[in-house]
Amino acid sequence: MAMISIDELTDTTYVIDRGVAVITINRPDRYNALRGRTVDELLSSFKRAWTDASVGAVILTGAGQKAFCTGGDQKERAETGGYGQTETGMFEIEALHKMIRAVPKPVIAAVNGFAIGGGHVLHVLADLSIASTNAKFGQVGPRVGSFDAGFGSAYLARVVGEKRAREIWFLCEQYDAVTAERWGLVNKIVEPDQLMNASMEWALKICALSPTALKALKHSFNADSDHIAGIAALSFDVLDLYTKTPEAQEGGKAFTEKRLPDFNPFR
Repeated sequence: MAMISIDELTDTTYVIDRGVAVITINRPDRYNALRGRTVDELLSSFKRAWTDASVGAVILTGAGQKAFCTGGDQKERAETGGYGQTETGMFEIEALHKMIRAVPKPVIAAVNGFAIGGGHVLHVLADLSIASTNAKFGQVGPRVGSFDAGFGSAYLARVVGEKRAREIWFLCEQYDAVTAERWGLVNKIVEPDQLMNASMEWALKICALSPTALKALKHSFNADSDHIAGIAALSFDVLDLYTKTPEAQEGGKAFTEKRLPDFNPFR
C-alpha cells in the first residue's frame, strides 16, 4: 500500500513536533473507532515516521477527551456489513499490529479516555503507555462477537500475567487508570491536561538517545514474542469466518441496538 499524503488524511492527523511524530486518530464522534480508512491512514503514517530520519519517536493518541480508541467501528459494520472501503480491499488491522512492533522507533500510547477492544490492543502493543486519570481500559470482543487471539491476548498475558489477561478477556469489564498502572498495563498516570506534555517529555528524552541502540533494543524485546504473529495470522483467518456466523452477528446487532446479546442458542 502506497503512503497516503498528509493532505489526504481524513480519519487521522500527522504532525511532527521537535522530532516526534504525533499520530492522532481523529474520529471523536465515533469515539475514535477504526474503520478501514482509519487503519490505512495509520499504516501510512507509521511508514512515514519510519522513513523520516528526522523522527526519533512516535506518539499515538486519540482526538478529544473521551477516547483513545474503541476498536472496530461497530456502527460502520452494522450499516455496511464491514469496515468500509480500503486501499487493498482488506481491513488491515493485523498489518497495523505488526507495524507498531516493527517500526524501529519507540511508540508511546497517550491514552485519553476509553482504550477498549481493538483500541486496547493498540495501546498494549505500544512500547510505552501513559494514561490520563480518566482513561478506561478493557475488552469487549466476546460481547460483540469478536476476539483477538494474537497479540491482543497472548502478548497481553506477557504484560499483565496470565490470570489478569484472562480476566480482562473473560469478563469484559472496564478498569480505571489506577488499576491499569497497578497491573503494569500502563507506565504512568497524569491529569488529562498534562497527558500530551508528559508524553512529549518522554518522547524528547527518547529522541536524545542513540537511534541504532533503540532500534536494536526494541527488536530485541520483540524477539521473545515474535512467534505470536503466527498465532495472530491463524486467529484472523478464523475471525474472518466467525464474523459471518449468526453467533457473531448477534453480538454486533445487540451492540447497535443497545441491548445485551443472547448467545444461549449457540452454547
